[in-house]
Amino acid sequence: MRHVLLLVPLGLAIPAYAQVELPQAAPPDGAAVYRTQCGTCHSLTPGEARQGPNLAGVFGRKAGALPGYKYSPGFANADWAWDEAHLDPYLTNPQAVIKGGVMGYRQSRPEVRQAVIAYLKEQK
Repeated sequence: MRHVLLLVPLGLAIPAYAQVELPQAAPPDGAAVYRTQCGTCHSLTPGEARQGPNLAGVFGRKAGALPGYKYSPGFANADWAWDEAHLDPYLTNPQAVIKGGVMGYRQSRPEVRQAVIAYLKEQK
C-alpha cells in the first residue's frame, strides 16, 4: 500500500465542506394512508358495515365491543379500550395482540402507524 503525502503551503486557505441539511421527508398523511390501506375493510361512517368493524369513534371504545359486529374469538378476552398504547402494537402485528385475530394488515413503519393513529383519534 502506498501513502501519499500532500504538502500545503502555509497560509493557504483550504475550504471547509459546508454542512448540507438534507430535506426531511414529509410525515405520512394519516387520512391518505387510511384511505389506501385501511378504508377498504373499515368504514368511518357510523353504522356502515364492511369486512372489518367500523372505526368511527374507535378511541376509547372497548376492544371487540362494537354492537352488531361479529369479532374473532380472541377479542372476547380483550379487557381494554382502544388507545395509542394498544393501537400501535396492534397495527404492528395484530395476531400478537389478539390471539386468533383475522386482520391481515401489518405496518412496520412507526411513522405510518402514528399517522394512522392520529387520524383515527380525530374520528368521532
